[in-house]
Amino acid sequence: MTAIDLAGRVLAAEAARYTAMGWMRGTSGNLSVVAGRDPLRLIVTVSGRDKGELSEQDVVLVDEEGVAVPDQPHPEQVPSAEAGLHGRIAAASGAGAVVHVHALAPVLAAERSPTGVVLRDLEMLKGFGRAAHDDVVTIPVIPNSQDMKVLGDTFAAGFRPDTPALIVARHGIYVWGDDLHQARHRLECLEWLLRFTIEAQERGA
Repeated sequence: MTAIDLAGRVLAAEAARYTAMGWMRGTSGNLSVVAGRDPLRLIVTVSGRDKGELSEQDVVLVDEEGVAVPDQPHPEQVPSAEAGLHGRIAAASGAGAVVHVHALAPVLAAERSPTGVVLRDLEMLKGFGRAAHDDVVTIPVIPNSQDMKVLGDTFAAGFRPDTPALIVARHGIYVWGDDLHQARHRLECLEWLLRFTIEAQERGA
């Protein structure tokens, strides 16, 4: 089994986990891990497949712009259309893994706070890598676009090294970390934080 297939097995397991949580409905969402830095290479899930049914072969090796490279086990596979944004995020942040899901809470939170979702004084922020108190965390929100260069440029303009997440309005959320496990833990904590924020606002808290 190749290194790409081994990474594909882990990506498939993570995708199945998110699908079971209802965060990768239909064929939505995509995950990636960095395979090399010089030049930047990522292994990303394929386009158009049910993310709960991926195999280790349902991945593509892409360059920094999200374009499939020719020298790989399955060059015929089509990478996610959003692979280019994964590349921009990995390049800017130094992350080893990027997770993109369509959980509802981030999209609803961005609808209420289109210039950025502010979080503070919540214990779960520690699981997101920030302090529970005396630390104002703003999750960036950018407009949706089908052009990955536009999304990438907008992300880069507002990138903050201490905030490993990005909400794309009316679309979904990207979270990253050193590896898939850290990215998952950050995403799970952030989804809770955003859901709390929505419910607290609805109750007037």
